[in-house]
Amino acid sequence: MQQLDGAPADPADLAPLALLGFGHFTTIDVDAGRVRGLGLHLDRLARDTREVFDVDLDLDLVRHRIRSAIADEPDRVVVRITLFDPALTLVRPGADAHPRILVTPRPALAHAPAPLRLRSTPFGRQEPRIKHTGLFAALRQRRLAQRAGFDDAIFVDPWGRLAEGPTWNVGVVAGGEIVWAAGDALPGVTRALLEAHAGGRVEPVGRERLGALEAAFATSSGVGVRPIASIDEVSFPTDHPAFDTLRATYAAIPGEPL
Repeated sequence: MQQLDGAPADPADLAPLALLGFGHFTTIDVDAGRVRGLGLHLDRLARDTREVFDVDLDLDLVRHRIRSAIADEPDRVVVRITLFDPALTLVRPGADAHPRILVTPRPALAHAPAPLRLRSTPFGRQEPRIKHTGLFAALRQRRLAQRAGFDDAIFVDPWGRLAEGPTWNVGVVAGGEIVWAAGDALPGVTRALLEAHAGGRVEPVGRERLGALEAAFATSSGVGVRPIASIDEVSFPTDHPAFDTLRATYAAIPGEPL
């Protein structure tokens, strides 16, 4: 059940979030009360709360709020935790903040989604290091890509280097190795876990290199590892052995208890 500060969320309480959209969040995959990378997700929430609201976040309270909201949910559930302060206004966003904790569960995916067909687009998210709720511009690029017949967009910087997707990080396989795209992007938890456990190097991946890549993939907490079938006119295999290795590595990472 969606809860705000431990109680059922009243739509009126959520209106400021919808109308102003000033907040930040993280999304976790809960499996039988455990979360891969929970500490990293909580660190993100604490860091972004200091950055956005200039206050410290009680992480034990956050864990309590999550447990309360998923008490009646299935064992496997995806949960978004959003921090926002409905008292902040368009005119006075600089007032002292007292952010509230919104916990929104949703069903986990029943099966792996299809590989992604992507359109590259020159774009950079505002404040990319913060997982903020200002998703309009990024989702507009996703919509434009879908209206053009693709599944999603992939953002490239002014120098033509891959950065990230609207809600995911990107990696490729080159020379038999995992390469994580360097760029101005949100540092994703799934990417961080895979970097730590599966390795790989970080370097710029320009569009001019696409034809020489062996494979490409997206990572996110809700999906894990998702193959990329194509970027623009360049196609990639979606059954590369690296995907089995990455998935097995990710599955073997122990979850941390809520």
